[in-house]
Amino acid sequence: MNSGYIDSYYSASRQTAPARPVLTGSVDCDVCVIGGGIAGCSTALHLAERGYSVVLLEAERVGWGASGRSGAQALFGIAAGEERLSRLIGDADARRIFDVTVEGLSLLRGLIARHGIDCDYVAGQMHVAVKERQVRELAEWVEALRDRFDYPSIEYVPRDRVRELLATERYLAATFDPGSGHLHPLNYTLGLAAAAERAGARLFEASRALGYTNGERVRVRTASGEVRCRHLALCGNAWLGDVAPALATRIMPVGTYIVATEPLGAGRAHDLIRNDAAVTDINFVLDYFRLSRDHRLLFGGRVSYSGLDPFNTANATRVRMLRVFPQLADAHIDFSWGGYVDITMNRAPDFGRLASNVYYLQGFSGHGIVLAGIAGKLLAEAVAGTAERFDVFARIPHREFPGGAALRRPALVLAMLYFRLRDLL
Repeated sequence: MNSGYIDSYYSASRQTAPARPVLTGSVDCDVCVIGGGIAGCSTALHLAERGYSVVLLEAERVGWGASGRSGAQALFGIAAGEERLSRLIGDADARRIFDVTVEGLSLLRGLIARHGIDCDYVAGQMHVAVKERQVRELAEWVEALRDRFDYPSIEYVPRDRVRELLATERYLAATFDPGSGHLHPLNYTLGLAAAAERAGARLFEASRALGYTNGERVRVRTASGEVRCRHLALCGNAWLGDVAPALATRIMPVGTYIVATEPLGAGRAHDLIRNDAAVTDINFVLDYFRLSRDHRLLFGGRVSYSGLDPFNTANATRVRMLRVFPQLADAHIDFSWGGYVDITMNRAPDFGRLASNVYYLQGFSGHGIVLAGIAGKLLAEAVAGTAERFDVFARIPHREFPGGAALRRPALVLAMLYFRLRDLL
């Protein structure tokens, strides 16, 4: 039976969730949310808890997109990094945004606990260095986080200790953060959706938004219905389509791919990652991996900026996995899947308004597990009239990808070739 989800480890191990109805006819609400991922479900939850009537429209199934397919590392900060963000908006606002992302980690853990979301959350995350220059970068980053951003929990891990924690000789140093972690992203998203419904939000699936008409009362069209609302929240990110053409050229959907091994057994899995942390290297085109609750290794990375699924993705990702853990040569790959990450030109999140009552969240650039959740809370604050924190993010300047709709992807492919070459040096 077709579940409505892609074939992935996450969909195969998802919690039971009801199929939501298709929107038919006309409905009225205070806020219409487009997109049933983490950002949309968090927005709906926080608005409903404030007493707003909320309708959420999802084109496929809740968690069908990036929120239910990702590497699922829950991280502080943003992909652009603290130094670049300071150059974009100044030290004071960069610090405010950093503090929001740290709050996002606490929010994530709090939502899991408060709503009883069974999503396999595990504390601990490592960034690892592949080259000598990255060893220095990690040490300097730890110092900056402690001294400038008042984040003392981050720890620098030298090579010998890295090899005690990870059964590989590939990495030269690492950081470890006990405040970050990893989880089952689809089950987390489904848990947020269920919490939003319990708070009073109405969720519709297979109800793609086709467009909207702005005004004091916004009208959102679907194939079989219409939502009339006072506020609109666009949370579709890379899957928003033609609903908001003004946003489309500000993000680029790039493909990333993950494989899941067969269950390795508790002992063998523990020997690979002895602290059960999520791990990511710090190359521009990076690898990331972690263990699942049933003792599989989930390994991903190597984005495709062409937008095309590379030939034999599962085998190519397996080869990269064996560069890290050659001892898994006998391990069967049970699942292989991909999805889109929505990146911006500067790798900073893109939040803002298209009108006084039309808000959007996009451009999480690989940090969506934490950032999308706290973004939903900020958007709810803004709708309720307290927009200071939302507006700090809205002050981040963004540019469209060069080349327009026809040439922006080829231009990005050429740019990424440079960064891939840099990773090799």
